[in-house]
Amino acid sequence: MPVLSKGRFNIDYTDDGQGPPVVLIHSSVSANRQWRALTDALKDRYRVLAINLFGYGETTPWPGTAAQTLYAQAQLVMALCEEVGAAPHLVGHSFGGSVALKVAALMGSRVESLTLIEPNPVYLLRQNGRTEAFLESRGLRDHVKCYGALGDWPKVAERFANYWSGDGAWSALPEKRRAAFVASLPPNFHEWDAVMEEETTLEVWQALEARTLVISAADTRRTIKEIVALFAQACPHWAFHTLPEGGHMAPLTKPELVNPVVRQFLETA
Repeated sequence: MPVLSKGRFNIDYTDDGQGPPVVLIHSSVSANRQWRALTDALKDRYRVLAINLFGYGETTPWPGTAAQTLYAQAQLVMALCEEVGAAPHLVGHSFGGSVALKVAALMGSRVESLTLIEPNPVYLLRQNGRTEAFLESRGLRDHVKCYGALGDWPKVAERFANYWSGDGAWSALPEKRRAAFVASLPPNFHEWDAVMEEETTLEVWQALEARTLVISAADTRRTIKEIVALFAQACPHWAFHTLPEGGHMAPLTKPELVNPVVRQFLETA
């Protein structure tokens, strides 16, 4: 994978195909490898770049001297966009969706379109009175912070996997997959700060210039359902698509449902 050096930071990414640029921003734990199927579905018509965020692949880890922010993660994506030149289409899943939102706000008209798949800006739940959903998410955050600080990543992994991939997901994983999952978890310790402490309001997201699509699954977690409901109420000019199944990890578990929707939106954007 190519590596872009920006000051003290290295940013690695994949770069496939030719045409209008599409920048893919991964979810927590998954890294940019989650986008292989979507890259294959798009690279005949688009230049597809899949970035690794702080702590994934060869991208510099978050230093941990301060709380991570969406602004900081957005700087990585913007650095890659600057190398591309043309206005990119942005596609983000889960945490990557929250980062994509921040990038779109900072870049304004320089973003061609925005696709948010199961985005997780959970701080919006706190801002808008969705208390029970916010507390559900905060409970997972507290678990990650507590056991992550103790270095007990297998304990973090079990609850994290069962929450986002469905009850029983952890026990269903083969041992090799469990080990890889545990090894990919440490960056998430800092990512919670970014999505819990952000202060941007719905009014700012409402005013985004980029044409925007939100994709969510009918069987996703309450946290995401209520975030999507907030966006639907505040941003009726956005497009919304509900998948019949697939849960929060639909881009990985049901790419045959997700990828055609993404491509169709890009082609009409």
